[in-house]
Amino acid sequence: MMAEAGDGLAECVGFVLAGGESRRMGADKALVPIAGRTLVEQAVQILRGAGLAVWIAGARVPLEEFAPVVQDASPGLGPLSGICAALEATTARRAVFLPVDQPLTPACLIELLAHHAEITGRAVTVSSVNGFAQTFPAVVDRRTLPALRGELDAGRGGCFAGFQAAAASLGESVAVIPVEMAVQAGQLEHPNGLFASRWFLNVNTRSELAQAEASLHRVS
Repeated sequence: MMAEAGDGLAECVGFVLAGGESRRMGADKALVPIAGRTLVEQAVQILRGAGLAVWIAGARVPLEEFAPVVQDASPGLGPLSGICAALEATTARRAVFLPVDQPLTPACLIELLAHHAEITGRAVTVSSVNGFAQTFPAVVDRRTLPALRGELDAGRGGCFAGFQAAAASLGESVAVIPVEMAVQAGQLEHPNGLFASRWFLNVNTRSELAQAEASLHRVS
């Protein structure tokens, strides 16, 4: 089964990256509960909230009950390998990638990045906060696949460095959207009233999980 775009953003599909080893968590992060649902359910709902058809890439445990799964033929090589597997599996022009351990990202940010990529045609689109580019969520054009696969085959598994190399191979740079400016312009607002710097929290430990859960229970 191929991952095809849904009825939302044109020519775009969402992927939850769920292939991490979860060593610091002590259990597979995808199935760890947070605010009444699992982390993978939270990630799937964020992407669906942005109007995307959603798939899961690189799962280490059975997750088909939450969304269709794209298997990574080379597990253990990190998220860039899952990204390549996803791009190989999709017929959509662009894919949005969201890690399973980033539960505070609002759907409106996904929508903004995907819309920007659709309008500009840029190969890779990410956001920044406090002047620092954030690797995820990322909107990646399928044209980048040969370069991303080349980076992976050369033993360079860093995602952001791979995005930069892939964009450069197409004569571009990575498009970076400053979140604070979009918030000030009224384009973005977190449903729980969180400051933009919190949107990119990676949940790797039980302590970070507790922080994220408390944030999800906040009322703006």
